[in-house]
Amino acid sequence: MPTFRSNENPMFRSKFSEDIFKHKYAHQGCETLASLASTLVEDVCNPELTSEERGQLKQYITDLKFIPGGRYLYYAGRPNKFFNNCYLLKAEEDTREDWADLSWKAESCLMTGGGIGADYSVYREEGRVLSGTGGLASGPIPKMMMLNEIGRRVMQGGSRRSAIYASLNWKHPDVDKFLTSKNWYNMPVGTTEYSIGDIKEQDFNFSAPLDMTNVSVNYDTEWLLNYWKTGDVGDVFRNNVKQALSTAEPGFSFNFFDKENETLRNACTEVTSDSDSDVCNLGSVNLGRIDTISEFTDIVHLATKFLLCGTLKAKLPYKKIYEVREKNRRLGLGLMGMHEWLIKRGSKYEVTEELHKWLSVYRGESDRTSRTEADNMSISRPVANRAIAPTGSIGILAGTSTGVEPIFAVAYKRRYLKNGTRWHYQYVVDSAAQELIDLYGATPDNIESALDLAEDYKRRIKFQADVQDYVDMSISSTINLPSWGSKLNNEDTVSDFTDTLASYAHRLRGFTVYPDGCRGGQPLTSVPYNEAVDKLGEEFEEGLETHDICDITGHGGSCGV
Repeated sequence: MPTFRSNENPMFRSKFSEDIFKHKYAHQGCETLASLASTLVEDVCNPELTSEERGQLKQYITDLKFIPGGRYLYYAGRPNKFFNNCYLLKAEEDTREDWADLSWKAESCLMTGGGIGADYSVYREEGRVLSGTGGLASGPIPKMMMLNEIGRRVMQGGSRRSAIYASLNWKHPDVDKFLTSKNWYNMPVGTTEYSIGDIKEQDFNFSAPLDMTNVSVNYDTEWLLNYWKTGDVGDVFRNNVKQALSTAEPGFSFNFFDKENETLRNACTEVTSDSDSDVCNLGSVNLGRIDTISEFTDIVHLATKFLLCGTLKAKLPYKKIYEVREKNRRLGLGLMGMHEWLIKRGSKYEVTEELHKWLSVYRGESDRTSRTEADNMSISRPVANRAIAPTGSIGILAGTSTGVEPIFAVAYKRRYLKNGTRWHYQYVVDSAAQELIDLYGATPDNIESALDLAEDYKRRIKFQADVQDYVDMSISSTINLPSWGSKLNNEDTVSDFTDTLASYAHRLRGFTVYPDGCRGGQPLTSVPYNEAVDKLGEEFEEGLETHDICDITGHGGSCGV
């Protein structure tokens, strides 16, 4: 199969990449990637960077060697400059005023196109007697559901659905309820024969508890020291592992020693903070397109300067976020295409000696540049510089392996929601894999994928830990696993997985898994390479019935869950 090349955007490796660009980011004045890159760099970096620096940045973006976060791409050339992907919110006290304030902050952020994340550990457990009224506390989970419902009803910036994160400390009295809060297949729908999970598989718009929210349990220094002292991870951790292996959630948020208070996360968990109303500021360097360490050094340097300029130009939803941004000036420079970079060098999915050298440049150059350039601009120095995002959409644009993830599959069928109401399907041959097949003579069966590595989760965990050593915030990475109940993922494997994850916990900041088929509406399904080649370019759709739980139970209207 010949490698795809676009006439308008020659750096795109597939029609799918170009379609994503045209559907999500292209608009009047920014119809091509080159024109969008030019507009974006002028929006963000003029006059802070020299004309020569801006010109080089434009070229790096056009060549897909550096790709700013999706909100940067979307708002380039538009009147509102909501360049930030996500906002981190803190529930600061268990009062009526704080509940209302958190809701207001969440809605304000979601309406700009940014996701939100919040930690709810400060809220009293369900059923606690309230001294002021004599009533009973609702607990943190109902508040999570309130924000989830806001997320369901707010189309972010009028362009995409909400992304939300919620966490709870492992010692919280309601943590057991939290662990099972998304067990949809155990939740019947009224008196019908269906569970919420059954209907969610068919209808994306069906209301389900926390369906817009990624959930994680926070583990602090006390947990780690208890584990090191006794060798026992505790019941919460063991139950957390079993839940994750069977349903994918909750995930794990590790916050130890000097990072213990950084319990706030964005929706994808790579940005961490201890400050209410902190903000994500993301961009990723594409290792898959870079051949020399000297060019890599220059791109990291200019990308860091780009994100630093973004802290001066981005519009924000309310006053406190401006204040926190000026104080923290948090940067989130990430990486993508790591697996492609390894494959091109004939390496397996592991942090090789050469990759260690490149990661050292990534850490050292971003730290040096952020300090020096902040001083030159007479602004506060960033408190953190690196976070590796999942790079879903921009990874598709770049046609490379996303974030630190291995290639999902050589060929797959992708399902995505278009205009909020209709499922669209498209056959895809992984662009990086196709390049390797065409240019390097690789065979599809010999390209290692996430599905292959699903049988070797220890390698995946070690890889993430080795990369985390160079990252001062966190890494968003999801380890693919065989389906729950299969030979390699079942009741008998929980103990070994628990021991392995616990042994690496002190080197991780976050951790998530995805057992195959555990959620309705799985976006990617592996298919044989030849099948995808035969149907490449085909796009078909499927209509959805939109109804919620109240419709089915006969109560009418939208009553929530």
